[in-house]
Amino acid sequence: MDINHIVLQIVILAPPFLFALTFHELAHGYVAWRLGDPTAKNAGRLTMNPIKHLDPLGVIAFIIMKIGWAKPVPVNPVYFKDPRKGMLLVALAGPGANVVLAVLSAVLVKFLVMVPVLPMFILKPVAGMLIASVWINIMLAVFNCLPIPPLDGSRVLMGVLPPDMARSYEKLEPFGFILLLILFYLGLISKVIMPIIAFANNLLLG
Repeated sequence: MDINHIVLQIVILAPPFLFALTFHELAHGYVAWRLGDPTAKNAGRLTMNPIKHLDPLGVIAFIIMKIGWAKPVPVNPVYFKDPRKGMLLVALAGPGANVVLAVLSAVLVKFLVMVPVLPMFILKPVAGMLIASVWINIMLAVFNCLPIPPLDGSRVLMGVLPPDMARSYEKLEPFGFILLLILFYLGLISKVIMPIIAFANNLLLG
């Protein structure tokens, strides 16, 4: 095992991973706050401080499986004028933020390659972080869009289902994490999302 290679990987991957997770959760909290819910703000979650958002298990999962998550931002839909629509918008905000970051990272890395304004010893790691940022943000967007509670995709699905069906679907949430672990173990999640991630990554960086 090459320790230097592992350290280099951590140095390249850690900043974009932490930034992507933090921006994802901040987007959830900010949209909720703009819609009238102060819960995330009162909990100190409207911040770019990654420590406030990290889920240790999600970080470990990223290191092992290259799929990770953060600690969900608290949201109270009773503050929304239209709770269903509010939760739908809040849920979409996280993956949407990651898509924006992926596109911006791809644009920046192409700009740096075409216009090398930085010396090579700085350009190489910065470009590496931006390339990693594209993949990481796509991964977070796609993974969180899975319709499995408590992922954002389940919130989106509950926002578009008829109320009775949405309430029934919501009852699955206590078992969602167990279901995710089983699907991870069986390799089904990777089989579903990795082709999508690879396609989007090639589309942005190709």
